[in-house]
Amino acid sequence: ASGPEKYTEEFIKKQIEEFNLGKRHLANMMGEDPETFTQEDIDRAIAYLFPSGLFERHARPMMKHPTAIFPEQRKIQWGEDGRPLHFLFYTGKQSYYSLMHVSMENICDILNRNLAGSRWLTKIELEEMLLEKLSDDDYSRFIRLLEKLMTLPCGDIEENYIQKFSKEVPVQSEKAVIEPLKYDERGVAFSTSEGTRKTSRATVVVYDNGTGKITVNGIDVLHYFPVLQDREQLLFPFQFLDRVGKHDMVCTVSGGGRSSQAGAIRLASAKALRSFVTEKEMEFMRQAGLLTVDPRVRERKKPGQEGARRKFTWKKR
Repeated sequence: ASGPEKYTEEFIKKQIEEFNLGKRHLANMMGEDPETFTQEDIDRAIAYLFPSGLFERHARPMMKHPTAIFPEQRKIQWGEDGRPLHFLFYTGKQSYYSLMHVSMENICDILNRNLAGSRWLTKIELEEMLLEKLSDDDYSRFIRLLEKLMTLPCGDIEENYIQKFSKEVPVQSEKAVIEPLKYDERGVAFSTSEGTRKTSRATVVVYDNGTGKITVNGIDVLHYFPVLQDREQLLFPFQFLDRVGKHDMVCTVSGGGRSSQAGAIRLASAKALRSFVTEKEMEFMRQAGLLTVDPRVRERKKPGQEGARRKFTWKKR
């Protein structure tokens, strides 16, 4: 029969029967027991009986189980009269658009929910769930829809529905060894840490119960970093934890330029602040990238070029 009937459930059953019969004949030809004839034995027998020099593996003779050849999602898409069972069949991506419809219908049943510690499914994982190929635009539209759905404060949360499209991210900050707070002769708690950025290396000491005073190599931070962007980068860990003006910090930094020095101090101060915060705040810092070393370095110059990427000006003569 022509048309969609070739993928009906009856068709698949018929193909399985023919496959089992062919497997028995092939086992008898090879002189082996049909009951213990596995797929590996079938592949070996086909390669022996039908030798091929084709480089493309998919073009060579094969004998696979029908469930491995015919798409699983297309088995029961239409009834006996040939009419599609799903109302979105003619969109070409019925599972995907059905998912979009269900998400829109559930928007008013979802509360704003904190998904810290989890991530959305990747495009490949979503394709495996739907058994359909998705474009980058399809995937980004679905993620935007889920994010919009999470921001609407209405109704009760449908937690099971949301968790189907997210995966838990293992907490990695628990593995890090956090040094306990130390105390100076005045009884003030402090924490010491180091950080790097490009060729810059920084060592910081963060004191508790401070006024927000920061010195870098014995110089006030306003004079050492005259550029506002560098000061914002340096203070970001304190701003992220809402601790601006609650700590004093003494920094020693060397190497590199002002921008990389600010990055090294930021990493060192973020590591030092771990001794003052809770595990939950520490996990938020890790997810924000405050505890991650920036691996970027200056790209080397290439031979035959003016710079790392720039080419020499072309001249005809």
